[in-house]
Amino acid sequence: MKDELVRVGISIGDINGIGMEVILKTFEDPKILELCTPIIFGSNKTVSFQRKHFELNTNFQGIDKIEDAIVGKLNVLNCWKDSPSIAFGQVTEEAGKYAFLSLKKAVEALKKGDVDVLVTAPINKNNIQSEEFTFPGHTDYLAKELNGKSLMFMVSEDLKVGLFTDHVPLKEVSSHITESLIFEKIKAMNESLRKDFRLHRPKIAVLGLNPHCGDNGVIGNEDDEVIRPALKKLFEQGILVFGPFSADSFFATQNYRNYDAVIAPYHDQGLIPFKTLSFGSGVNYTAGLSRVRTSPDHGTAYEIAGKGIADADSFRQAVFTAINIFKNRIEYDELNHNPLKINDLEAEK
Repeated sequence: MKDELVRVGISIGDINGIGMEVILKTFEDPKILELCTPIIFGSNKTVSFQRKHFELNTNFQGIDKIEDAIVGKLNVLNCWKDSPSIAFGQVTEEAGKYAFLSLKKAVEALKKGDVDVLVTAPINKNNIQSEEFTFPGHTDYLAKELNGKSLMFMVSEDLKVGLFTDHVPLKEVSSHITESLIFEKIKAMNESLRKDFRLHRPKIAVLGLNPHCGDNGVIGNEDDEVIRPALKKLFEQGILVFGPFSADSFFATQNYRNYDAVIAPYHDQGLIPFKTLSFGSGVNYTAGLSRVRTSPDHGTAYEIAGKGIADADSFRQAVFTAINIFKNRIEYDELNHNPLKINDLEAEK
């Protein structure tokens, strides 16, 4: 039914990057509007400029109030009246200002329930900094605004990778790896796999922090003294968590296929294999929050901005993933309100 379409809020990201290009390319195909009602938080002028620049045929409807959004159409909510300067590939203070304004308005709508999910185009973590935005990225900002314990979760059809620490300097990672952090992140991942991805008894693999998991203390003791005991306690609580596994061979041997998700101690340890195996089809999902937020698995890509060659597949997948997770959560809540349905489903399995 048209009136049951998921309302997808979209922040435009850095206007000098590829964000608006991949947004407009995604909704150039009207079939996607049969699944959702997208609302871009920006302005008619900004969107029109980019559409004309890229010679795209994407149709959109400008609105001044979110309640005026037309179901099954691409809507642009006018969040500002001026026309910011667009300099493709350049890092400018102005681009950061409008990236944050778009994000702020979109998150406000998400919190109010005016949109069901949020899909964010890439920002530049430097020029977006201000008195209101003092975060290393979207994930931490959303955790504050939505009062949750966020988990950076990179997901694709074949691979799901989460992180104990995300935007943390490498020299500080080991000091962050504590039992409480491990409990928090793995419990968030386990809950997300069950609620958001409909996996009844998910299996989670954990990568070691040190080379060869420390080689019995020769190359560090965090794996034996912190990670392994924490995993044992979680397993005893009923969470199917395994490891730690030596990270250097885990993906090369295809071992990751034996698990529903993998969690890595630090950013590049998890994202390098994920982007190598899933780049272009992967999605950055912020798990652990009361609302659904996704984004593409790439950044602003200044080096190709304005050239019309950006691939929209990851942004398109981010939209699909947000819609699916939103519907999965509804189904999960319905089933948990009626335990008999869960038993019936388990019997069928």
